[in-house]
Amino acid sequence: MQFDSLLLCGTLLRRYKRFLADVRLADGSVLTAHTPNTGSMLGCSEPGSRVWLRDADNPKRKYRYAWELVENDDGVLIGINTGIVNRLVREAIDSGAISELQGYGAIRQEVAYGTEGSRIDLLLEDDGRPPCYVEIKNVTAADGAGNAIFPDAVSSRGSKHLRELMQVVAAGGRGVILFCVQRGDVRQVRPADAIDPLYGETLRRAIAAGVEALAYGAEVTPEGVTLCRALPVVCA
Repeated sequence: MQFDSLLLCGTLLRRYKRFLADVRLADGSVLTAHTPNTGSMLGCSEPGSRVWLRDADNPKRKYRYAWELVENDDGVLIGINTGIVNRLVREAIDSGAISELQGYGAIRQEVAYGTEGSRIDLLLEDDGRPPCYVEIKNVTAADGAGNAIFPDAVSSRGSKHLRELMQVVAAGGRGVILFCVQRGDVRQVRPADAIDPLYGETLRRAIAAGVEALAYGAEVTPEGVTLCRALPVVCA
């Protein structure tokens, strides 16, 4: 996914009220940007970090700019926008980069399913094959030892999605949890047991029940974000 226009670079002053961030630009001016990420943004919202903002070019928006990227203390670029992950995964499927999800004739988004009132991120369908339900999670946090970790805060919603996928598999469908890792410095994905032990427990139960756990890492630059490499999901 290439950004439609040149991103604006600045310095993060603070993130607050979950969806807002104050950023100082090179000319010394300060603007407030929308933060499209509902998580804690563990390790991604340190004051003084270099950040990149996208001009939404929409006069109806209260905040003209949206925060897209952050550079951590190690100089790693991280994509923080959870709103683009469906597009990233869809593009990677269409390009053939995600080999496990090839061969489906139709892809639908945000389809209602399950007994707990969920909507699946992507539903892959094809004649003669069981439907494939793909739940996508944006991963930005890492533990410093080469592991991307999810979630970065307690996520009852994340555990609910895993339960829904287990029901899909029990009914004869295909259930996939796909971790979209918007950083290039990790070698595998692990559940963040220290942050949300229930999620880790539920993920292990889901895998044992036949839910497929996939992870793909991204190349992140100020020009765009592209999923390009498979990563193992390690629960041991």
